[in-house]
Amino acid sequence: MFLVGLTGGIGSGKMVEPGTLGWKKLRQHFGQDLFHETTGEIDRQKLANIIFYDEAKRRLLNSITHPEITKSIGWQVVSYFIKGYQFVILDVPLLFESKTMLKYLKYTVVVDCDEEQQLQRVMLRNSFTEEHARARIASQMPLREKCILADYVIANSDSGKNTEVQVKQLYQTLTDSKAQWRMRMFIVLFGFALILIGFWWSGVLLITKYKQTGLETASL
Repeated sequence: MFLVGLTGGIGSGKMVEPGTLGWKKLRQHFGQDLFHETTGEIDRQKLANIIFYDEAKRRLLNSITHPEITKSIGWQVVSYFIKGYQFVILDVPLLFESKTMLKYLKYTVVVDCDEEQQLQRVMLRNSFTEEHARARIASQMPLREKCILADYVIANSDSGKNTEVQVKQLYQTLTDSKAQWRMRMFIVLFGFALILIGFWWSGVLLITKYKQTGLETASL
């Protein structure tokens, strides 16, 4: 199985489910005002406003959420591997900014749109002023740079139908890839090598024990 990283610009975010270790740590460090009283879920807008203007709190947030997110992703990937999936797509908002996941990925995909559309979408979704929306967009790596770094780009500026066509084409490309067979072959060969090493080491121990027994018999 191989992994594919999916990312884009602003419009994605990290969440921590109520009751989890990460959720408890956030309540401890950021206080109860950050959470909705009825559901216990994080108020994403409040959190975004806090970390956008406070670098120290942004680093604190990342130090709390990243290990929990990585752990959760790891268990899910193992589960999908055991089930025999060919590939898994990971949605990572800050894929190229953090660089943490890049070494585990076979391919990277960026969802792109033109700058004006990105601006309008951020303003509409978050009810931001134009100035605020531009500041949020500027805080991330520009989409143009991400597109250069990516293996595949999905243009999401036109109609939804056009985007759907591109997604289906990409899915077919990933399905046709033989990357998972190379990885599985490596795992099989690695496992076989470990078995051979185990047999060899067992033989060495038996020979050593036999020689020691022979020496003890001869001395008697």
